[in-house]
Amino acid sequence: MIKAILIFNNHGKPRLIRFYQYFAEDMQQQIIRETFHLVSKRDDNVCNFLEGGSLIGGSDYKLIYRHYATLYFVFCVDSSESELGILDLIQVFVETLDKCFENVCELDLIFHMDKVHYILQEVVMGGMVLETNMNEIVAQVEVQNRMEKSEGGLSAAPARAVSAVKNMNLPEIPRNINIGDINIKVPNLSPF
Repeated sequence: MIKAILIFNNHGKPRLIRFYQYFAEDMQQQIIRETFHLVSKRDDNVCNFLEGGSLIGGSDYKLIYRHYATLYFVFCVDSSESELGILDLIQVFVETLDKCFENVCELDLIFHMDKVHYILQEVVMGGMVLETNMNEIVAQVEVQNRMEKSEGGLSAAPARAVSAVKNMNLPEIPRNINIGDINIKVPNLSPF
């Protein structure tokens, strides 16, 4: 099972963090720092698998990573996962990002965090691998993009809400209410 997915740049700045096992926030920060130090000090020509750090489970867990340009993609997994399978999963995730963002870079992860999280959720959810077919993942992302466009995006939501209220077919509000000898005049409260 996947315990955590960490993406950080060459300077150790986290760009995407997803833990599938509960850790307090201060512990998460320590895990990120420790993982960065373990991975960043290794040469590019050595194996991409190593034992997990002492904070995330030691020898019971493995860190499987790939270094692309300025980003480290690190998956922390337990012993039941295949190292080569996870390495392939990292490749599928990166290629999917590359296809969705057309030459993905660190800035895409920063400015399109919601889309990156959506893509990750198509691949892994709850620490379990859901999909490894890149074409299927890209198809689901395209469906999501079409839905967002048809809804006008989040920025148009307030205008659509006002328009919907204006177009509601409400009965006429009475202007004079008579109860026995009492006559009440209702002011015009319509903001439109």
